[in-house]
Amino acid sequence: MSGELAALVERNGGTAYSVPAVREIPIEAPEDTVAFVDALVAHKLSVVVFMTGVGAAALFKETEKRGQLEATLAALRAATTVCRGPKPVAVLRRHNVQVDIVAPEPNTTADLMASLKSIELVGKAVGLLHYGERSAVSEHLRQRGANVTELCLYEWQLPDDVAGLRTLVDEIVGGRVDALAVTSQIQIRHLFQIADERGQSTALTEALNNKVVVAAVGPVCASALRAYGVVPRVQPPHPKMGPMVLALADYFELTR
Repeated sequence: MSGELAALVERNGGTAYSVPAVREIPIEAPEDTVAFVDALVAHKLSVVVFMTGVGAAALFKETEKRGQLEATLAALRAATTVCRGPKPVAVLRRHNVQVDIVAPEPNTTADLMASLKSIELVGKAVGLLHYGERSAVSEHLRQRGANVTELCLYEWQLPDDVAGLRTLVDEIVGGRVDALAVTSQIQIRHLFQIADERGQSTALTEALNNKVVVAAVGPVCASALRAYGVVPRVQPPHPKMGPMVLALADYFELTR
């Protein structure tokens, strides 16, 4: 959603500098997909957990290709559906699938696991649709006695062309960037991966703490930044792009 984020920055008086930091690559795992979908359409999964909207959309695309979309939707309507945040909620509702449980803001994995406390999971068959990497949710479900069927349909990778990230590191270290808005933990990990490859990770950390106003969309991003020694100065009350840009604009207005 870089275009939407850039437009928000421009509307609030800033100059947007967009740099691709991650790409989502489909994972070709036919056996895993078949096992998950077959269990779902056979109504063997009583609870289905969606981590992201991308994952939910990918599931529906896969089942449509296999001629099983309607059976998938019918099975989900008969199951208990759990969503980590508003994006998978939107995808399910577009397909007229009810959403039974939504993790509260700020929609972290910890919030999701807490929301699952309302469900008895011992002996239950639970389907888990991961985001771009395996999460701790699967182990949490197993510890609570669930029989988990997992599926990961895409993974996060660096962009094909990392020249933009290299330039961004140089611009940040050189003090030519006023603010950095981080909307996912993988973005900051990739930024530091590129900096580390060029021997600039220490300089990047120092610049982000002393020359740049860093905004984290939510606590997961803030935690990822702190893991690299960076303390974000701005974090919005609601973990969404709009509130983050408004909070960033307010910061500059108050500190002008």
